[in-house]
Amino acid sequence: MDASTGSQTAYEILRSLRQIVRAVSLQSHKLSSEAGLTVPQLLCLKAIADTEDQEISPSALAKQIQVSPGTVTGITDRLAKLGYLERQRRPGDRRRVYLTLTEAGRKQQSEAPKPLQDRVIERLEALDRAEREEILTALQRVVELMDAGDLDAAPILVADSKMRAPRR
Repeated sequence: MDASTGSQTAYEILRSLRQIVRAVSLQSHKLSSEAGLTVPQLLCLKAIADTEDQEISPSALAKQIQVSPGTVTGITDRLAKLGYLERQRRPGDRRRVYLTLTEAGRKQQSEAPKPLQDRVIERLEALDRAEREEILTALQRVVELMDAGDLDAAPILVADSKMRAPRR
């Protein structure tokens, strides 16, 4: 491979990365516009809805959607203010808090568009194992090349500016 071909390939890789970043940003904006909530807020509603027959604590929710407990606290505070969830305490142990959806929260969650990462996960799972491993290896190498290995990143496809709820 000559230098010009190598440079062209490098530019195509950068272009592909930019397309991924743009797709995430556009999808985050679309979801926020349509649902009035951020992707992490929608993921919280979905996780709580999926465990509605069981009790889910804020720390269990944080583990399930793979964000920090502090992030979950901020998200659930906003969702509670919007009337989408309630915090409940058990009479025998007032220290333990459990999250439940309100009727409005169940309605919001059921009508919300599907987040991008749900579609990507479905499509990745449809690939054979070898192809998934090949994609993972290539992406991990790109992360290395970008010196981004130390960055904390939950598997949530969202533009960082969309981590906050839209102003109402």
